[in-house]
Amino acid sequence: MSQGFQAKAYLEKIDPYVAGKPIEETAREYGLRVQDIVKLASNENPLGMPESAKKAVNEAMDGIARYPDGNAWAVRKAIAEAFAVPPEWVIIGNGSDEILGLSARVVLEPGARCVYSQYSFSVYELCAQENGAECVEVPARNFAVDLEAMADAVDESTRLVFITNPNNPTGLALSAQALEKFIQGVPRNCLVVLDEAYVHYLPREERPDSVAWVRKYPNVLMTRTFSKAYGLAGLRAGFAIARPELIEMINRIRPPFNMNALAQAAVCGCIGDEEFLERVYRMNRQGVEQLERFFASRSLTYVPTKANFILVHIGPKAAELNTALLKQGVIVRPLRSYGLPEWLRISVGTSAQNDRFIEAFGKAAADLGLNP
Repeated sequence: MSQGFQAKAYLEKIDPYVAGKPIEETAREYGLRVQDIVKLASNENPLGMPESAKKAVNEAMDGIARYPDGNAWAVRKAIAEAFAVPPEWVIIGNGSDEILGLSARVVLEPGARCVYSQYSFSVYELCAQENGAECVEVPARNFAVDLEAMADAVDESTRLVFITNPNNPTGLALSAQALEKFIQGVPRNCLVVLDEAYVHYLPREERPDSVAWVRKYPNVLMTRTFSKAYGLAGLRAGFAIARPELIEMINRIRPPFNMNALAQAAVCGCIGDEEFLERVYRMNRQGVEQLERFFASRSLTYVPTKANFILVHIGPKAAELNTALLKQGVIVRPLRSYGLPEWLRISVGTSAQNDRFIEAFGKAAADLGLNP
């Protein structure tokens, strides 16, 4: 039977992105109360949004009947000041995911190649596929991004390289020295997108000065999000910094009003809230240590993380353990779609939430015969 339309043939190859299981869906499926569920699946900030953002959002509510500023001038000005770049170097997005997709649309087309690492954000593959480009997934080395192999994979038809630092879902980070060496070797007609969604979870001394690379290399674009450390995942706010020629091209295809008024207010309210970010960093490191101690006590293999989640090896019963946790109201992230069917990714929560996971894990493991 005719569909009544003819879609691009290469779109049929795309598997839609699967997000972490929502709390409400889990409650319905397992007959649980929403307030009793702990979600440790989507790397969200368990502290929520900062008071600085809440105050700004409340003040913006009176103007919600009007369209937001389509150019997000106040947001771009605040970001530009924070990073000491001109506002023309800043573009805003409905989360940084949107900017990843827009940058791909600018440079990719059928016949072009997009390079990214194995065990990296699954959206990169979608960005390439939706533009008919060739996907080149470079094997990781011990779960880490192999920059030497990535460099070897870049050829004359490569137009886009995605690198996440720290990486998702592994939590591993690259050194600034290694990253810049890689950037230096990439042809200038190939765009390098540095996805820094989790950069605030790195120790300050390990955070690369990626804006300096934007100034130095015209083919570098750095993206960040307010969904993680800033706790604004539900508002969808992200941005990128790049040279104005690239920003101008992305702006040509950026949807109008792509950052809503409340998101704009929240960003302006909290972008300078360093006290909150430091609190988030400290709580996360304490939570990482709490979970790593637990996994070590059970002789479970895990990947030491520099992000706000931990990748842990469960074994052949990983899917069963995931279901057993769901029945107890604890949501984590299975990773079959990443080619890691025996692993789970656990977002770091508050101390109490981590304790809840540990307790539920112990019960589920005992029921499944997974005790060491």
